[in-house]
Amino acid sequence: MIADMDTAVLTRPAVLILLGPPGAGKGTQARKLEQGFGLVQLSTGDLLRAAVAAGTPAGLTAKAVMEAGELVSDEIVINILRDRLAEPDCAKGVILDGFPRTTVQAEALDRLLAESGQQINAAVSLEVDDAAMVARVAGRYTCGGCGEGYHDQFKQPRVAGTCDRCGSTEMTRRADDNAETVGSRLAAYHAQTAPLISYYDGKGVLQRVDAMGEIDHIATSLQKVVSVATT
Repeated sequence: MIADMDTAVLTRPAVLILLGPPGAGKGTQARKLEQGFGLVQLSTGDLLRAAVAAGTPAGLTAKAVMEAGELVSDEIVINILRDRLAEPDCAKGVILDGFPRTTVQAEALDRLLAESGQQINAAVSLEVDDAAMVARVAGRYTCGGCGEGYHDQFKQPRVAGTCDRCGSTEMTRRADDNAETVGSRLAAYHAQTAPLISYYDGKGVLQRVDAMGEIDHIATSLQKVVSVATT
């Protein structure tokens, strides 16, 4: 366990990027960083839904695009992200999950952050073994009440069928969490993310963390990365 996670202090706002294929534990580790450092996890999907629901100018633009059956442009996503970063709860820093996905998006993000004198503190690649990942993803399930993640082998609730976090008994499994689909997603992730790895490595902010160990051991490694990157 991380003994001092609840007392961690950042000396400057953090902008962190979590890179890793589906099932690598990005969501679990992001929640731990949120709790320990006061950071806010921002995922592209959540940002879009919130902006549309709030009826912001960028959200309304995104809604029109999506209703037309088209893809939301990088420019729209950047505008939505700009609005979100300006909100008070992001003052201590953010964890970006799912964006950027390409070097073009990474360059746009750099320009956005430069507007407020910020930059990427660390791009953390959660390193996984593909074969082991197939077994990991195939056994996972989620609490339908709060979204807490569990696994048949690695993380079962203390009381079978009951969420440790919120007490819900509604557990769900994704229909696409099977060996064939996971293998395809891993191949696509490696192909799409390789340029980003090189991009952030070239900027000197890439950090690699072994994500195949115990959850708390991975969290300890991430805590060290965040502490060093923000001091």
